[in-house]
Amino acid sequence: MIHPLLRLVVTQPQLLADHAEAYAGLLGAEIGRSATGLKQRLLLMVVALCLVGVATVLTGVALMLWAVIPTARVQPPWVLVAAPAIPAAIAIVCVVIAQRKPADPFAELKQQIAADLVLLREVSAA
Repeated sequence: MIHPLLRLVVTQPQLLADHAEAYAGLLGAEIGRSATGLKQRLLLMVVALCLVGVATVLTGVALMLWAVIPTARVQPPWVLVAAPAIPAAIAIVCVVIAQRKPADPFAELKQQIAADLVLLREVSAA
């Protein structure tokens, strides 16, 4: 007796082609999602690196101003701390967001393969 799946492939080969095309589309969509997530994380890390550079420069400027200008003459002294702290805080937020665990890559593809394997086992058992 011929296996039902083999009979289906022989009698209706377009179904196999359609199934393979659907897998290719699913794989393309999953690769696109993974690439988008990678680009987003890379962009966040680059922004964080730039902000760390800005915070470092502002810290140096604040230290030089603190050393040169008497403390009594600095009107709002908290600005010397706040100026470098703001970009540093934003950089930390960017790094934390970039370090979040991304969604399981190719999760839909794995689920579809698992569902197809279950279906094949059911057909083989029948």
